[in-house]
Amino acid sequence: MNTIKAAGDGVRQTGVRKVLIDGEQSGQRIDNFLRRELPGLPKGRLYRILRKGEVRVNGGRVRAEYRLAEGDEVRIPPARINEGPAEVAQGRIAAIENQIIFEDKRLLVINKPSGLAVHGGSGISHGAIELLRAARPELRDLSLVHRLDRETSGCLVLAKKRSALRELHGRFRDGTVEKNYLALVAGDWQFGEHLIDAPLLVEHRKNGERHVVVSGAGKSAQTVMRLSRTFGIYSLLQCQPRTGRTHQIRVHALHAGHPIAGDERYGDPEVNAQAKKQGLKRLFLHAQSIAFPDDSGNELHFTAPLADDLQIFLDKITGGRNLRSRAGN
Repeated sequence: MNTIKAAGDGVRQTGVRKVLIDGEQSGQRIDNFLRRELPGLPKGRLYRILRKGEVRVNGGRVRAEYRLAEGDEVRIPPARINEGPAEVAQGRIAAIENQIIFEDKRLLVINKPSGLAVHGGSGISHGAIELLRAARPELRDLSLVHRLDRETSGCLVLAKKRSALRELHGRFRDGTVEKNYLALVAGDWQFGEHLIDAPLLVEHRKNGERHVVVSGAGKSAQTVMRLSRTFGIYSLLQCQPRTGRTHQIRVHALHAGHPIAGDERYGDPEVNAQAKKQGLKRLFLHAQSIAFPDDSGNELHFTAPLADDLQIFLDKITGGRNLRSRAGN
């Protein structure tokens, strides 16, 4: 039986639950399933209850990487969940709903604002997924199909059903998903259309933050970059990542000698300082569009307009003049 009672400000106590896995829920890892069933439970606590065997599947212990099968019975132990101040999420629900650019029975696509993480954790109580679940409480299986960096704005796709999530993950694996980004980089791009093929390795700094470097010990990573418009000291690039590595476009731009403007982690400090004086307050990277075939073979294509702050910056550095294009755009 599921019992839930208040345990203090922003905290609730859940009781023991047993959940029978259906076809929609099958195929996912047990740790991801628990994140949805116990939203707000600290990550360390979640993995601790798995290691200690408090979570049982069909009466036995399982590891975090165990994938659920239809018909599995999952025992979820009691847990104290820190939900955080309810008003923080409630005050932002309307804002995230205003960012929805497409919704049907299977998918939900938003234009994610810069500064919003895709999910909570590491001191972030509410990411895009938590806010959308609060906006759509009936969607118990709402899940991220892919991720964007916190600083990056643009198209973010979520699946409403496990079947849609599995299908789209398959599309990513077979390379039938096309993603396009706009990036404003330092300098005058002279490469035309250029494929950057440089393996990436994720390193961890002392503070726990991920830092990515080009390294032969890393994983294969490819990005096609082509010039859209040039401004002399900056170039606007269209970027198509063929792989989905952490910070891929940002590190590949640096590797090509043209770091992204406003990138505090991989950018040029002098370029960033100049851009800040001109009004750029964040990373100039925008997920402009994403396209993939649906289950009937029809091509779906979603586009997110350039964020207002980035458009204002472009208008400012061009003085409102027509932009010179080398790509015919």
